[in-house]
Amino acid sequence: MPSGGEREALVAADHNAEMIGHIARYPRLRDRSIFVGDPDDVIDERFGPDLPHIRDWTEQHYDFAGYVTGSAPLTAGAGVGGGAEGGAEGGSSRAALRASLGYRAGERVCVVTVGGSGVGGDLLRLVAAAFPSAARRVPGLRMIMVTGPRIDPAAVTAPAGLEVLPYVPSLDRHLAACDLAVVQGGLTTCMELTAANRPFIYVPLRNHFEQQFHVTHRLRRHGAGRRMDYDTLTPDTLAAAIAEEIDRPVAYHPVPSDGAARAAALLADLF
Repeated sequence: MPSGGEREALVAADHNAEMIGHIARYPRLRDRSIFVGDPDDVIDERFGPDLPHIRDWTEQHYDFAGYVTGSAPLTAGAGVGGGAEGGAEGGSSRAALRASLGYRAGERVCVVTVGGSGVGGDLLRLVAAAFPSAARRVPGLRMIMVTGPRIDPAAVTAPAGLEVLPYVPSLDRHLAACDLAVVQGGLTTCMELTAANRPFIYVPLRNHFEQQFHVTHRLRRHGAGRRMDYDTLTPDTLAAAIAEEIDRPVAYHPVPSDGAARAAALLADLF
């Protein structure tokens, strides 16, 4: 990270050089390396001074499967909940998916999740503080906050109307059905939302290189999501962003649905 200064850059480059050299010396150790994504998803930077460009090196050493989603991306279908374009799952409408998950007609569903780590507590508390203002701006707003396995729901002071849950089964289906999501910058969650063509706000962790650079680069390529930085967020600015994004029509660069099949074919060739 730039904030780490020259020493961190030196150590990171040294580690990268060691790994690059290891792969060059012992190519027989790997029968196949598969990148979950496409060449344009790789950032166009160097591993370090006098080291290869990351994208060029990756193209030389990896096969590309395209992105592998948790379930098949939704196909186009009738929008529900507020006019935003939605999708259909397995040929059924997004309205049917929402009904199967217990969402009522007219609800504006916002799902908030920070993944499985314990580092998202501050963001959850900020979203909770923003909920009353967001609810005033968005009629019918229903916000469901998923704390995950390492954050106690009791650690979030929930205003009236905010649902705080430790776990939600099939979260990817809820993300596909929601009108808006507020998430960290994790690749899996953000790409599930991109594949489902849902509006979302993402707030990358400050010193997380993957979220700050790799994930952000990939989402920009897809034209997906609205990035916001935690250091500049307040409950009021976040509430305003929720009201702005929940009705925003989205048309992301599509995520192909054959990534898992392409990866399987690449692996099957080894046997």
